Amino acid sequence: MGFENKIAIVTGGGAGIGEALCRELARRGARVVVADINGDDADRVAAALPGDRRRAWARRVDVADEQDVRRLVEETAAAHGRLDYLFNNAGIAIGGDARDLTPAQWRRVLDVDLYGVLHGALAAYPIMVKQGSGHIINTSSATGLLPQPINAPYCTAKHAIVGLSLSLRLEGADLGVKVSAVCPGYVRTNIYPNTVLAGLPREQAARKPVKMIEAAQAAVIILDGVARNHALILFPGYVRWAWRAYRIFPRAVERVFLSRVRQLRRYRTAPNATPA
Repeated sequence: MGFENKIAIVTGGGAGIGEALCRELARRGARVVVADINGDDADRVAAALPGDRRRAWARRVDVADEQDVRRLVEETAAAHGRLDYLFNNAGIAIGGDARDLTPAQWRRVLDVDLYGVLHGALAAYPIMVKQGSGHIINTSSATGLLPQPINAPYCTAKHAIVGLSLSLRLEGADLGVKVSAVCPGYVRTNIYPNTVLAGLPREQAARKPVKMIEAAQAAVIILDGVARNHALILFPGYVRWAWRAYRIFPRAVERVFLSRVRQLRRYRTAPNATPA
């Protein structure tokens, strides 16, 4: 499928990669539902999309709420007679040493990053099966393919998204439904400054070892991968190389991650931390 006149929903569409996807989809002729937990951000993005404003709509949605997501998907499909693309993109991050993370923080990340994707997929899949076409695109991460210590809740969710996407892709293959997982490296978005950190100073934990790419560039890569029906959309190039290296030389890659863990633990300041 191309994107011209197609109906697309983007969750987390009010900022970051989601906003960039909405803009690129509109540029390619799609009709876009900008869905975000921040209704003002959704309104802002929808109003600024290129082309006819009657081809963009803003919706407030909390992806952690199953009924909220189902209502969004079903109402969109009913209003337009179909749903061609669903981008399950919304996500958050809460990082820190696993000893310092609370069960509530774990649940919050999984509710948004994993169940938010699952809610969308479960709502859209039967609609797409019935119409015999459609594409579900789930935003995972490079951390869905690699370990990411000191960010275990996020990494857990992103690994699960890859498994969900690849499994559902095979189930949908004979039913006309395509499924892809997006696994980006560092993209310049607000997720980094907005990440909650437990017991770690931001200037150390948020330091990025590689150059970040811009969200607009990421959106182009993602939609090109979707157009080609790639199962996994990996970028930039270092993500592909890191994934290959981890499969071939796991111990060497693990030493790199272990070094990072030891470095960060020197700055651990959690008041209720147990002895290392």
